[in-house]
Formats: sequence, C-alpha cells, structure tokens
Amino acid sequence: MSLKKASLIIFLVVLIDQISKIYIKTHFVLGESVTVFNWFKILFIENEGAAWGTKLSDIIPFISDETGKITLTIFRLFAICGIGYWLYDAVKKNSPRVLIVSIALIFAGAFGNIVDSVFYGLIFTDSYNQVAMMFPEEAYGSLFHGKVVDMLYFPLIDTTWPEWVPGLGGRSFRFFEPVFNLADSAISIGVAILLLFHKKAFPKQEKETQEKE
Repeated sequence: MSLKKASLIIFLVVLIDQISKIYIKTHFVLGESVTVFNWFKILFIENEGAAWGTKLSDIIPFISDETGKITLTIFRLFAICGIGYWLYDAVKKNSPRVLIVSIALIFAGAFGNIVDSVFYGLIFTDSYNQVAMMFPEEAYGSLFHGKVVDMLYFPLIDTTWPEWVPGLGGRSFRFFEPVFNLADSAISIGVAILLLFHKKAFPKQEKETQEKE
C-alpha cells in the first residue's frame, strides 16, 4: 500500500472528525444533547485531559492543571511524530496493507485530537451557557490550551441495580458511559485491527516465533 493511499485515509478521517467537532462546537451549548435513538445520543462535552477525561494533575498531584495540559499536549506531539515515522517505515518496507491501514487510522485519530488541543483555544469562544463563536476577537484559551470536543454517547443500558444486589441495590447502572469522538473511534478501530489481525500485520514476527518454537 502506497504512502499516498495511507495519506488519503488520514486526510478523510481528520476532515470528517474536524467537521463534526466544528459543527458541534458552533451549534451546541456545553452539556446539550440530542437523542438519536434510545441507545445513542449526541452529547457535547469537552475533554481537557487524556482518555476518559483523565488529567495529568489527577495522577501527579503537585502538577497544576495548566502545566499538566501543556505537558500532555507536548507528549501527544512527540507521540504522533513517532507514529508518523512508524507509518513511513511500514510503507517503505512494503508491509502488509492491514498494518499500514491500522497505523494510518491511529495517526489520523491522534492528529485529529491534537488539532483540538493545540488550536481550539485560539479559534473558539467557550461554550458555557452559549454557542461558541469561531475566530472571535477573544478566544477561550491560547496555543496548546485547547479542549478536545467529544459528542458520541452510547448509553446501551441505562437502568438501576435490583434491590437484592448487595451494596449496589437501587443504584443507577449505565453501559456504555464514556463520551468520545470520531478521532477516538479511528484510534480504537486501528488498535482493534492490529489485535484481531496480528498474524497478517506482522507475518515475519509470527514466522520467527513459530521457528523458535
């Protein structure tokens, strides 16, 4: 698979991801939701941290939220450089298509979220009790201080535990609770493909393992 085709995958994923985020940011108030199906909602939230909204300052208490945000964004930039080199190397070595597609999806997802983290603080107003404006005179943040826009919510099960369940009876139970975006989906799909088709993605490693056994 050529680098041009891999780049096309990246371009399309990032384009769709950014269109969806910009639409949500400029049409929804933070916390606003629209029910598509009982098990699927569009729910606008903003993520200041890593996966599931975890902040670096939550893990390392003596780091401020601002320092943690910048550190996390810089780490993401280094990480995407590594993924980009991995993609280039895989194409150069004429690796299996499944591996190149997987890396391209992971790269696209990581890049899509980096755009939010790096630039959204500069190009939007905040979304608290208002629909955000794009390219305002005063934005809500600065370079590297943007928040990632999430909107896909799948509460497949929304119920309460039966009263007879020890310790949980009467409490609410919801599955699947995390809210994510298309970039997150691309990363998850890329990783899932690598796990499911590991033998096809890394045939040489698989062969070497079998020979050693």
